[in-house]
Amino acid sequence: METGEQVGVEAVPYCCSDFDGGETPARGLAIRTKKTRSLSTSSATACDYRRNQSLHGPSPVTTFGPKACMLQNPHAVMHIQDPASQRLTWNKPPKSVLVIKKIQDASLLQPFKELCVFLTEQKNMIVYVERKVLADPAIAGDESFGAVIQKFCTFREDLDDISNRVDFIICLGGDGTLLYASSLFQESVPPVMAFHLGSLGFLTPFNFDTYQSQVTQIIEGNTAIILRSRLRVRVLKESQEKKGIIMTNGDSEGSRKAMQYQVLNEVVVDRGPSSYLSNVDLFLDGHLITTVQGDGVIVSTPTGSTAYAVAAGASMIHPNVPAIMITPICPHSLSFRPIVVPAGVELKIMLSRDARNTAWVSFDGRKRQEICHGDSITITTSCFPVPSICFRDPVNDWFESLSQCLHWNVRKKQNYLSSEEEEF
Repeated sequence: METGEQVGVEAVPYCCSDFDGGETPARGLAIRTKKTRSLSTSSATACDYRRNQSLHGPSPVTTFGPKACMLQNPHAVMHIQDPASQRLTWNKPPKSVLVIKKIQDASLLQPFKELCVFLTEQKNMIVYVERKVLADPAIAGDESFGAVIQKFCTFREDLDDISNRVDFIICLGGDGTLLYASSLFQESVPPVMAFHLGSLGFLTPFNFDTYQSQVTQIIEGNTAIILRSRLRVRVLKESQEKKGIIMTNGDSEGSRKAMQYQVLNEVVVDRGPSSYLSNVDLFLDGHLITTVQGDGVIVSTPTGSTAYAVAAGASMIHPNVPAIMITPICPHSLSFRPIVVPAGVELKIMLSRDARNTAWVSFDGRKRQEICHGDSITITTSCFPVPSICFRDPVNDWFESLSQCLHWNVRKKQNYLSSEEEEF
């Protein structure tokens, strides 16, 4: 055993059912390779699987990136761990960190520089930064910051694979930075520490004023985490060559083109620029359950229940609840209410045969594309959640966000009635 290393509890392996009904072997911690200052072009390969028709949700990974894992707790009820007992530990001390900064935001320049100097000079961390962040003239032209920039490892979105190079992630900005961090990792996601430097901050519990002590605590390990489930989405397009659409990072199935995404908040299918109602069929585990006629439909995770879904009338669900939410957008039916289905079921969305127009789909507000007749969108719970580091614990952080960001149940209190007033 190497001297000075913190040893975490060995993570339990997991399995995902593949498309043929078999099992894919568990992936252990990735073997660290020699670090280089530039990354070779590669694409992440997603786990190909299809769940059986079970009411039980998936068993998510308990390893996050190359070094982090969730500390096991033997006190569990019905195999559901108490959210307050979810703790993060390190198999080995973390050495690399990915810093994600909101692009074109001048207010984040100073916090970004302070954090990077702290990580490189005081914590001796290898810092990964996206190349387009350093293209900002305010950063590239700062001579005093030039020595720190030389120590950075840079990467490009959709071109460089950093999945086994980053030990944990620090986000500077709003909720969108956490969603962007999720999109960079198609399989195991390193732990994410999100600082509230944006507009809403529902998913970013940390305040930057005391960043040094907070980052130090994360590096030392044994902090609370919340596992935010993601959706594994597969978009199958038919005869793309005939439609003149160029797709990348997908795999071909005959004349069809398949694209895969990991979604943290929601998948939104809407009518796009058309004035006609959206008309899409919704299948659950291969059975048609309804046809959505309206402006569209939202399929969201519990994390996404407090985003677009709650604005469309859905309930708010704690991220530890294993579920998938289906919420119609302005349905042309008074009885079409939002529903919650078990995590692990397979949903499929297709354009109805008699639909007057095409539909459009987006994933966490990105990668928006048109869905035509013959195309399909398959959605299920991903085996790879996002381990979000908590400020206090999963329960208190969530209710704090409901209160501070959404002003949940805020109203003027009734006046106290005196005994004389009660007589009337």
